[in-house]
Amino acid sequence: MRISVIGSGSWGTALAQVLADNGNDVLIYGVVAEEINDINENHRNSKFFPNVNLNSSLRATLNSEDLKEYNELILVVVPTQFIESALLAVKPYVTEETVVVNAAKGFDWNTNKRISETIRDFYSDIDYKGLCSIIGPSHAEEVVERKLTAICAVSTDNALAERVQRIFSNNYLRLYVSNDEIGAEYGVAIKNVIAIASGILEGQGYGDNAKAALITRGLREMVEYGVSLGASKDTFFGLTGVGDLIVTCFSPLSRNYQLGLTIGKLNSASHAMDGKSTTVEGVHSCKSVHEDAVARGIEMPIVDSVYRVLFEGAEPKTEIQHLMSRALKAEKM
Repeated sequence: MRISVIGSGSWGTALAQVLADNGNDVLIYGVVAEEINDINENHRNSKFFPNVNLNSSLRATLNSEDLKEYNELILVVVPTQFIESALLAVKPYVTEETVVVNAAKGFDWNTNKRISETIRDFYSDIDYKGLCSIIGPSHAEEVVERKLTAICAVSTDNALAERVQRIFSNNYLRLYVSNDEIGAEYGVAIKNVIAIASGILEGQGYGDNAKAALITRGLREMVEYGVSLGASKDTFFGLTGVGDLIVTCFSPLSRNYQLGLTIGKLNSASHAMDGKSTTVEGVHSCKSVHEDAVARGIEMPIVDSVYRVLFEGAEPKTEIQHLMSRALKAEKM
């Protein structure tokens, strides 16, 4: 297949290599000349992977017009604050034979909609083959080194999900199929909020016991919120739920975890947040989920505490004690 990858960041580059390894003709479209030139001239993306040689067949471009020859499948992999501009740049090259695949994680910053909803809105006036998202526990740094990974192809069109599953799967990346867009997309967004909390606990000096409790109760919040919006409870016990939650909450490769770690060490978000509110997806996801949960009367104490730390100047130490002193209750999942 002739495939374009929209976004020359770490995840876009890693997935582009997967597709190239699988024998596809892949073109990466980006807006940072340094990254594009590095890919074309050195077969590297040194900004993100300084010690990794990429598949030599990968090519990259700064010119969106080049995409018209690479539109059998269009993979969108950009930070969510840029999703709308990316979709507009690609739109002229989407045809009735184009499969659109989303790998962006989080919510549309302008509307707070799930990314699949935003894509459908932007392309509602054109015919294309269909939409699928690829979501799950994965660090680009491991995928680009061809380390074993399992994620999900998520679409309301099961046949399309199975097609995407075949296109991306190989001996180091395995895809499973899911049709629960709501559960998968909310799971991948909320786990970033819990990962910030996990980093905060580490920065405050707490250990595995505290993290185990956080992940379990954080999963409970994911389930309650997602199910209230129409998700299947089972989804949150799979790769796009607890799987993604585990990898993000325990790994130093996670930007959300690293932000939380800095906040925890400083016992404040004021300096840790400098310049990071647009690069760490969990910050915007926290605001979006918190505000919606409050409006709809859904109890999410961990998300609420992270929100107060990020946006209201609360001290992590105080919020941790607040969570531990809540009224005692029976455990429910």
